[in-house]
Amino acid sequence: MTTHELYAHDPGSRGWEVPATGAARFGWDYDDGRERLLALYRKGKDKQWDADKRIDWDEEVDPYDPLGVPDANLPGHGSPYWDRMGALGQRELRRHFASWQFSQFLHGEQGALVCASRIVESVPDLDAKFYSATQAMDEARHVEIYSRFLHEKIGMLYPVNLSLRSLLDSTLRDSRSDMPYLGMQVLIEGLALAAFGMLRDNTSKPLPKQILAYVMQDEARHVAFGRMALRDHYRQLSAAELREREDFVIEGCHLMRDRLRGDEVLVDFGVPAAEAAALSEQSEYLRLFRKLLFSRIVPCVKDIGLWGERLQRAYVDMGVFDLGACDLDRLMAQDEELAERLDVQRFAREEAARTAEIAEVISEA
Repeated sequence: MTTHELYAHDPGSRGWEVPATGAARFGWDYDDGRERLLALYRKGKDKQWDADKRIDWDEEVDPYDPLGVPDANLPGHGSPYWDRMGALGQRELRRHFASWQFSQFLHGEQGALVCASRIVESVPDLDAKFYSATQAMDEARHVEIYSRFLHEKIGMLYPVNLSLRSLLDSTLRDSRSDMPYLGMQVLIEGLALAAFGMLRDNTSKPLPKQILAYVMQDEARHVAFGRMALRDHYRQLSAAELREREDFVIEGCHLMRDRLRGDEVLVDFGVPAAEAAALSEQSEYLRLFRKLLFSRIVPCVKDIGLWGERLQRAYVDMGVFDLGACDLDRLMAQDEELAERLDVQRFAREEAARTAEIAEVISEA
């Protein structure tokens, strides 16, 4: 079946064109560069990996319980609608909601691939072009992985959420060279890390845990790149220019907080839109997700120098101002360490299997 036939409902056209503006920039200083960014570029080269070899795609996945998360995490759980669905409907809802989540991951990663390519084109500094090229490779791998999981293990996709599409649109339409960094590396990557982390830490299934942990290991480098590049750039901007960036951040944070909930899944199951939104808002899972979301974004925004009074007041109104004190470096280090632990476990299993195979051959001889 084609991808178009696997969508839960018609996504409309088979593609999406965003009119892009901005200059392609060349630089002639081939022997110059910031050592921090060049070190990150070398790390990006060293950490490339093959999804066919690192991930165990032979792991069985039940498409009607692909993530193995508690039912309490599903929107509408415990409501009269949940009870009326019965066992078969609840089973189908698990599949649809997992499909919706991983579909948004997939669409977001394609957006990240386009943004990384835009950065290669538009930034004037060669060290940033170098690193962005490694990120484009990372994002292509992530698109490959999420697409394969949806096609082979769940067998269903959802169209891009309208709020995610709006955030991608705003990021890509802007001609200023720093906006792909700000929209993607700070906001959308922060959103992705929160969602990935929630599932990584809650899933009981080996395959999605591997996927999420290994993707998050890459994303830790991407956020570090955005922080380095933007921190340097924003030191040079005027107060008016910084306010424009802060307005973009405020609007993006409201979009992510208020409208990325998965209401469309409940609507597909016959729940009226207003009630679907209310049920999503009552979810403890959504509350925890939002806290994790802003624990990734707020300290990053503060670190890069966007910390004017208006932005601080917006974060106070959202109830997330205190998260600016979160240790983002510690969170990123944990993301990398968890992926490395999974590798150690995988190598130990492979070594045990080889040892058993050799022992069997010796025994037969």
